[in-house]
Amino acid sequence: MKKVVKLFAAVLTVASISFFCSCSGDRMKTSESGMTYRFIEMNEGAQQIKVGDLPIGMCTLRLNDSVIGKTDAPCRLYPAVTNPMFPGDINEGLLMMHIGDKAIFGVSADSLAKRGMRFPNFYKEGTGMILYYEFAITDIITKDEFDQEKSIYNENLKQQQEEEKEIVANYIKENKIKATPTDEGLYIIVNKKGKGPNKVEIGRNVAINYTGHLLDGKIFDSSSETIAKENNVYDASRKYGPIKYKVGETSFIPGWEQGVINQPAGSKLTLIIPSWLAYGSKGMGDIPPFSTLVFDIEVVSVN
Repeated sequence: MKKVVKLFAAVLTVASISFFCSCSGDRMKTSESGMTYRFIEMNEGAQQIKVGDLPIGMCTLRLNDSVIGKTDAPCRLYPAVTNPMFPGDINEGLLMMHIGDKAIFGVSADSLAKRGMRFPNFYKEGTGMILYYEFAITDIITKDEFDQEKSIYNENLKQQQEEEKEIVANYIKENKIKATPTDEGLYIIVNKKGKGPNKVEIGRNVAINYTGHLLDGKIFDSSSETIAKENNVYDASRKYGPIKYKVGETSFIPGWEQGVINQPAGSKLTLIIPSWLAYGSKGMGDIPPFSTLVFDIEVVSVN
């Protein structure tokens, strides 16, 4: 468990990655694939990165001498490391590294651009620009460790979801709700069927009033300024009133999107959205992890 803690908690203290100076010069070596590299610090006796591992550390990305990306604290640097898939693949460089190593790897920006990598506007194709990865490895999560922790996480997730289902079932019973949930567990309660000529569909512009609360009744958000003020969730920096958006172009939690689709203008709904169709195990702001959400919604207009 300790290494997964290291993955998610930004509490490690390491030196800034400012030890990297010029990326050019005679000290850069060239691998058989054409990747250039230089080790600033090498800890050959330490654990080495292998295929399937998740390297933890810090990284700075430079296009020639311009920084285009940087981490300020140790984090997961890359998906699971694989065998190199093309000449100059950064996986080749990662597989050279050990815990405690600091190194620079240079790859042709043109070769990466051809494989779909996007660069800032100052990138010019055919000018020999180089993307430099500057890595400082602080830890390694092995494939076996990650698989084990993922299995434990999935078991905990399943248990939490079962407990949530029981809480929702009690809520449904206590509130004498007759609606039948969808296969995914979403309750769509139509309090008033709208008579508007248009229904909420992909590509249509809609205006919707809403108030969201937890199962205990605590309101966490509302499009109504009055309700927001009464429940201490008022935000002076936002505009209140119906939210307006084009269906399919603005992303909402899945439960919201599934609940309002095909509802005619003028409809008033209550959506009971389980966490796996909302903010899941992470929560959001005042919404705790594994929270079932209740939204009272009015479809004001559909154009």
